[in-house]
Amino acid sequence: MRWVFLLLVMLNGFYYLWHQQQAPLRPKEVAPLAQFKGVRQDIRLLSESGMDSGGNAQCLYLGGEIPPNQARTIEQRLTSLDIQTQFGKRTDEAGGVYWLKIQPENRRLIDDAMLLNLTQDFPQLKSKIMSCEGVATAG
Repeated sequence: MRWVFLLLVMLNGFYYLWHQQQAPLRPKEVAPLAQFKGVRQDIRLLSESGMDSGGNAQCLYLGGEIPPNQARTIEQRLTSLDIQTQFGKRTDEAGGVYWLKIQPENRRLIDDAMLLNLTQDFPQLKSKIMSCEGVATAG
């Protein structure tokens, strides 16, 4: 058993020497951050800008698989808080899905607490932030 241990120690030593003969790896050079900073040096979140990467305005959509009367109730509740909404219906394979479109200038008026209260009152209510173009149409 002692010979097996000594053999393993010697093999480890040879393995160490064999790896030391290889050329050491050079660290990858990284360009300074100052090169990548362009005209805009501040960081802005997409939610702060109201735009997505393509330059399209981002709207908040509330709705989903809720009946139209619940969508109208939510619309009245938001209108009473001076939040402008646009009621729309989108037809898909499941049938009609009703949405309330909230423009980017009114999105700042709706916070997480208000969304939480709405989802507690209307459990099937969903919220999505998507492009303002053509998801919900009036009707």
